[in-house]
Amino acid sequence: MSLETDKKTVAAIFPGQGAQYVGMAKDFIENFSTARLLFEEADEILKCSLSKIILQGPLEELTKTKNSQVAIYVTSMAIYSVAQELYNFQPKAYAGLSLGEYSALTAGQYLSFEQTLLLVRLRGELMNQACQARPGTMAIAIGLDCAQVEKLVKEINLPNDLWIANYNCPGQIVLSGSLKGIEQASLVAKEHGAKRFLPLNVHGAFHSGLMQPAQEKLAPFLQQKEFKAGKAPLVMNVSASFVAEAEQIKTNLIQQVTQPVRWEQSIEEMKRKGIDLCIEFGPGKTLAGLNRRMHLNTLSIEKVEELEQLASL
Repeated sequence: MSLETDKKTVAAIFPGQGAQYVGMAKDFIENFSTARLLFEEADEILKCSLSKIILQGPLEELTKTKNSQVAIYVTSMAIYSVAQELYNFQPKAYAGLSLGEYSALTAGQYLSFEQTLLLVRLRGELMNQACQARPGTMAIAIGLDCAQVEKLVKEINLPNDLWIANYNCPGQIVLSGSLKGIEQASLVAKEHGAKRFLPLNVHGAFHSGLMQPAQEKLAPFLQQKEFKAGKAPLVMNVSASFVAEAEQIKTNLIQQVTQPVRWEQSIEEMKRKGIDLCIEFGPGKTLAGLNRRMHLNTLSIEKVEELEQLASL
């Protein structure tokens, strides 16, 4: 059965870092050789037992940036591959939140699983180095719209310490920066109308200027990759637009390391272009939760039993 039906125009979407947990995809590995073989291939490519870390932990090891990014990528691709095998999945667009853009890249057949896996590992290592070189953190502002948060950042006026990292959905925007920058934002967020300002349990200031060293080192590796013509466009974080041209995809992926993830704007663009159903493949249900706030119907495929949702489309 094809998911490209008269009823729904479908986009495949993929989660980012933070969605990981010990035991993710265990049921897919146990029930589908496609998933099991993909995990074995990843172990061989990386020359380490990533599957053991994913299935057995400990969580502290899995949560390290160098492990969590490859773990989420492989898990997402295993789940997506099984769904595609069962239901002849042909999305009209692909998208991912931050790291999830690399899952979208492979799902859309722009780059092979092996090549993307090695890029994801490098990205994680470089970001980890940047975190160690200049410690930072992130926090989420609840109850402010885009203009209010942009005004808050501008008024704080710490251009080397504070940035907007994620436009998740209306009323939920993530800030990133140095400890000084985030602390300053926490002091004035409520004055600007924030209902809550919550620190995130992360190891660094992702999607901020503090990631500039990682961006500069990742760029040449991305530039040298030969992308194929994809099956459908990517809706990309940096531009919140449909992109299919290889050089523009590379530019956006490079910029994404330091630029904000425009998820809210990406979903609105999907809706404008006729996407009326998203299917989230991977650990957690974060994207489905965000999308519901923007009135875009989204299914989450995280467990084997959830595959049945696809049969009824």
